[in-house]
Parts: sequence; C-alpha cells; structure tokens
Amino acid sequence: MTKVFDRLDPTHYRPHALHSADRIWPETNCYADLWIEVLSAAGMQPEAMLAFTLTQDFEGDQFTFFKVPLEDLEALYGIRVTELAIFDAPQRHVLEQIGRGRLTLLELDSYYLPDTRGLTYHQEHGKTTVAINRLDLERRELDYFHNGGFFTLSGNDLVGLLQLNGGPDAPLFLPYTEFAKFPASYPSQRSIREMAWKLLRHHYARRPEANPVRAFASVFPEQAHRLAERDFAFFHKYAFNTLRQLGANFELLASHLAWLNHGAFEVPEKKALKISETAKSTQFLLARALARKKFEPLAAALEPAADAWDGLMSDLGRTLDQSREAA
Repeated sequence: MTKVFDRLDPTHYRPHALHSADRIWPETNCYADLWIEVLSAAGMQPEAMLAFTLTQDFEGDQFTFFKVPLEDLEALYGIRVTELAIFDAPQRHVLEQIGRGRLTLLELDSYYLPDTRGLTYHQEHGKTTVAINRLDLERRELDYFHNGGFFTLSGNDLVGLLQLNGGPDAPLFLPYTEFAKFPASYPSQRSIREMAWKLLRHHYARRPEANPVRAFASVFPEQAHRLAERDFAFFHKYAFNTLRQLGANFELLASHLAWLNHGAFEVPEKKALKISETAKSTQFLLARALARKKFEPLAAALEPAADAWDGLMSDLGRTLDQSREAA
C-alpha cells in the first residue's frame, strides 16, 4: 500500500462543508480541521464528533485549544489513535504505517508547508499538525492533510519538513507523532447518531462551571493595552489563541447541534452562532483599537457573547432534560 486513502488527489480535492468559505470561521485550528477532513475522506460525518466543544474554557491568557478527544473518535467511528514512538528516522515509521493502512499525524514546521503560503510558508517557523497520506522518498513527494484541506509538497520542502539533509552525526529528528488505526468496517449511521447524543450529554456535564466568555471579557481590555506595546505581528498570535479559538469553537458547536437534531436545538444553535459572530466582530474591533490606540469600545464588546453563553447552556440543559424524559 502506497497511500492510506488511495483515491485522494490533492489537485481535485474538495474540502468538507465545515471549511466552506462562507462560514464565519472557515478554519479553526490545525488539529480539529485535520480531523474534519480525515473523517470526510473516510466517508464519515465529522459533525458527529463536535460535542466536545461544550467544554471550552478560558485559561487566563487563551481559550482552550480545542481538540477532539481520542476516546470520542473511537466511540463514534471505531478509529483508534495513539502515540507512535519515534526511535528511527520518522520517514521510516511513516512508510511502515502507510503500508498498514494507517495515517500518521506529526507535529512539523509550517515553514515548509505550501498551503500556508502568505502566512508562514518560507517566512516563519511554527509548530502544526499534519497527517501524511502518501510519501514517496524516491521522487521526494508527500501528500498531506492540514488545516482545511488536502495538499502536496515536494523537493526541498520535503527535505526540510522531515530534516532529510542531516549528516550521520546529526541528532535524530523526533517529532511528536500519533497514528490512526481505522476499523475494518465503520459503525452504522444510527449507531453514530446515538453515540453522538450520549457524548453531548457527557460533555455538557463537563462544561465550565463559570462563564468563560465573561472571564475573558474581564481581562480583555487590559490584555489589549499590553498588546499595544508589542509589534503588531503579535496581534495575529493573540487573536488566534483567544477570539478565533472562541468563535470557531462555537460555530462548530452550532453545526453539531444542527446536524444532531434539526429543530430541537434551534435556540441553542442560534446562541452558539451569536458567540461566534461576536468573537469575529470583536477581532476586527481589536485591530482598529490597536491602530488608533483607543480601547474604550472593547469594554463591552464581548457582552453579547457572554450573555449568549449563559443562555446557550441553560437552553441546552432544558432540551437535554426534555429529550431524556421523552425517551
């Protein structure tokens, strides 16, 4: 086997609808986006896995970098993901797993990833997660899932990405690596939907005790003042880890609720979208505040999102109680 998903071609690949350009946040973060596309390539519905977004919290200087729990992937789809030990050249491990029909997910340097052109490609080094579908060392080609799509790279980019130009005395390249074992057959759509309901209740019980949007709002103006003292390029890192993670997380939750039961979650879905929209508008507001050094509008910018979070959790709790009683 030379590919995990044999029929995939980067030149004709169409991203999943969760990465449509008309969404509020067409991309979320590298790990969540990667699994959306991998599940789509496997013929599964990635919307089923998104209940975990209920657990996002504010961590003091950032929102939780939301990642699908590996146990959820196994419970829903029968996909087992675990760490892969790297004790030899990474490409040897990757080829071994491809031959077994398994994807390897590696934390690599976005400097060498052509899909980040205009952002980090050949401009800035940064850690990100990719899943390798095909690796041809002889032709120096690699096809990979990353962010909201499926791409290819070759030549010097492959050399740099896997550090293939190290001499015999060079330290061994040891990226953090996971590998995904796919089942011989996937659960039925009915089974997946039933498990998604269970996971929604499970993650609702794990939601933050206090409103994380309100916690962020209480320190946001002060953080913005400190941000103004940094180079403007730092704005993008800050916004990615705060407003983008918040907004993208709740847009995915809205998509999950819409997929799970059309109509039953209409009100919570709208409130999740309100959080997402407010995060997006606040990001633009923050950029203007930094440019003009006027921070007063930031004080109340997140209030609609904070109120929406309270309403979302209250409404969702009532709906879950009613559905349990009906069952």
